Amino acid sequence: MRFRPCIDLHQGKVKQIVGGTLRDEDPAHVKENFVSPRSAADFARMYKEDGLPGGHVIMLGPGNEEEALSALKAFPGGLQVGGGITPDNADRFLEAGASHVIVTSYVFHDGIVDEKRLDELVASAGKERLVLDLSCREKDDAFTIVTNRWQSFTQVQLDAASIASLQAYCSEFLVHAADVEGRMEGIHEGLVASLAQWCTIPTTYAGGATSLEDLDKVKSLGQNRIDLTIGSALDLFGGSVPYKEVVRWHHAQLG
Repeated sequence: MRFRPCIDLHQGKVKQIVGGTLRDEDPAHVKENFVSPRSAADFARMYKEDGLPGGHVIMLGPGNEEEALSALKAFPGGLQVGGGITPDNADRFLEAGASHVIVTSYVFHDGIVDEKRLDELVASAGKERLVLDLSCREKDDAFTIVTNRWQSFTQVQLDAASIASLQAYCSEFLVHAADVEGRMEGIHEGLVASLAQWCTIPTTYAGGATSLEDLDKVKSLGQNRIDLTIGSALDLFGGSVPYKEVVRWHHAQLG
């Protein structure tokens, strides 16, 4: 298990927000936990110096591309990037230094999996450099994949069958528990345990982590196979979890 750092970009700034508050029709509605005065490249350089590859740069809406590109150039090969990725622009981010591109909304077209679009992405980026974001919310006692910055429910449930089908197209999954994302109220234990049962490729869970103990909890529930992102709870982003302690924990896992 590894800790995966993050750089979330909203309106051109590094932010931590409550994921469920994003609204295209009302941008002012978004709830911000933290807005950093530091640039995305500053965070990327820090993650590079601290030996933390595999982090995620997430572009939450328009106006974030230049910041994202600057981060990728600061840590070439060390960061993945997502948010509005299509076959037409994937090469731009990969050539700028992204190790992988992360895709959600483009794949889940009109609420269902568009296999033609998946094939186009694989042809453009390569399966080995493609991460599928299967972020979800609970609906009718099931995990349902959500798109468009977690605003739109698809018709696809996140379960063993969908995981088995989709992992044929990608090298990793990223799963935000959107209902708890940014709320610092604890991880979704049931989702972490389920991912450990369903996933056979590298998978990162994000959402609700609030303490160093959550790292150990995810390690146990995830059978040492599910990685964890911590955002709002880190002291880097105004929280109480010491980033340096997380870095030490991460390197201890690697022996």
